[in-house]
Amino acid sequence: MSGTSRRAFLADAAGALAGISLLPRTISMAPIRLAEPVRVGLVGVGRQGRAIITELQKLPDVTIGAVCDTSTSRLSAAQARAPGSRAVEDFRAVLDMEDIPGVIVASPTHLHREIVEAAIAAGRHVYCEAPLAATVEDCLAIATAAAGTSLVLHAGFQARSNPVYQRAHPLVQTELRDIISMGGHFHHKTSWRFPTVDPGMERNANWRLDPEVSSGLVGEVGSHQVDVALWYRENLPVTALGTGGVRFHRDGRVVPDTVHVDLRWPDGTSFHYDATLANSYGGRYEVFHGSNGAIKLADTHGWLFKEVDAPTQGWEVYATRQQFFQDEGIILIADATKLAAQGRLKDGIGLPYPPLYYALADFLRSVTEGTPVACSASDGARSSIVGILANQAVLSGSAVSISIPE
Repeated sequence: MSGTSRRAFLADAAGALAGISLLPRTISMAPIRLAEPVRVGLVGVGRQGRAIITELQKLPDVTIGAVCDTSTSRLSAAQARAPGSRAVEDFRAVLDMEDIPGVIVASPTHLHREIVEAAIAAGRHVYCEAPLAATVEDCLAIATAAAGTSLVLHAGFQARSNPVYQRAHPLVQTELRDIISMGGHFHHKTSWRFPTVDPGMERNANWRLDPEVSSGLVGEVGSHQVDVALWYRENLPVTALGTGGVRFHRDGRVVPDTVHVDLRWPDGTSFHYDATLANSYGGRYEVFHGSNGAIKLADTHGWLFKEVDAPTQGWEVYATRQQFFQDEGIILIADATKLAAQGRLKDGIGLPYPPLYYALADFLRSVTEGTPVACSASDGARSSIVGILANQAVLSGSAVSISIPE
């Protein structure tokens, strides 16, 4: 078969799919500005807390007024990263600081409820990292606390603030037409275990590996990707089925390092979730398949693959091309005409900032401008609970019904 014939065959076999990058028409490289300056406190300065400090420092109107952690070494390192911040070991001390109206909670998941409830009682706006909690009861309690106040409570499911995912949201219905199936993929070769000098700190340092408090891979990581499906579908699945086990990290852990989950909706469609800490191939993404095409989302990037028989809308003309293995797809570029004139077409392919940046900025805009939160406590609770129940399905090896009280 000649090279030309082979390419034609591959295109036909793939349904002549063309990949179109999903980006808003304009994405600014400039930092997001708030209506007024604001000071925040950060509770929990582990790995995620450090990432939060990095993103907050990109927002010119934000000052980190306080950092809090029970680990003195982490606290010292965090204060060095955020010069001028006050360092405290008890989160209640942050809530006593009257010049800090907003608190960001990045502690271990099972500790969220106590901190969030105390922050709301103290009259503080709250950004709570996702998942909201490690138990159904705690998730519902946080949602109830948020419902009883006019304060901002932003659940940290980042996709809801992500410009790529916001752009893709209406296209799932308008471009894909009939939803056939959905999926999520998380492959990251890492241990999840942190070395500790003091054996007495083992449980605190490695809480994700403690079955008494951990919601496992599908709860801690998968809930973020499940949230995308719940947001796009606008309703809940009814059943979770799962399997999993320790496939690689045989270090005495019982929390599975590899899981497979199927969430099933009333109309028969399903979201298949595949996650492992033993292999990195494929990374992290979500995909939605429809009769007219497919949408693949990967944090800072997104692509629409249109079937050959799908109608065109006209906007596809603003495109360049990108190679997808043997297939060549077209990419929609933000500000295509302007960038082309400057010889900078590739600059528009991905987001200029990580998804966490946009989530934090949305929270702070809600605090300073009164805009609605991108992800409410009730939405965050639902996605967190689905992750918890899916983890129960993995551990039990049997179907778990999904029912969440309103």
